[in-house]
Amino acid sequence: MALMDKMKQQAAQLAQKAQEAGKAGQAKIEDAQAKRRADGLLRELGAAAYSQRNGTATGDTDAQIERLVGELKKHEEENGALAGASTLETDEEPTAPPSGGATDAPPEGGFTL
Repeated sequence: MALMDKMKQQAAQLAQKAQEAGKAGQAKIEDAQAKRRADGLLRELGAAAYSQRNGTATGDTDAQIERLVGELKKHEEENGALAGASTLETDEEPTAPPSGGATDAPPEGGFTL
């Protein structure tokens, strides 16, 4: 009987691990779906803003922008901040990468290009 008890215990452990893996997989799927939804909303918002700036906006473009902003705010409340949103909110200028110009020290051997 001890062998059967061990087998039952191992089967229960395997079932628990399978459930945990299933839950983790489901969470990843839900995250991907939420990201895809946010990307779609941002794309629509960008298209509406572009048409407004380009002079091709329709009469309902302002209402469409308001609706999309509302949906994005709701999405953020439910799923957290949008990816890349923190870079949009800063007023700082992006830092330029090093120029690699003639003011840099020449590499070993004294070669300059």
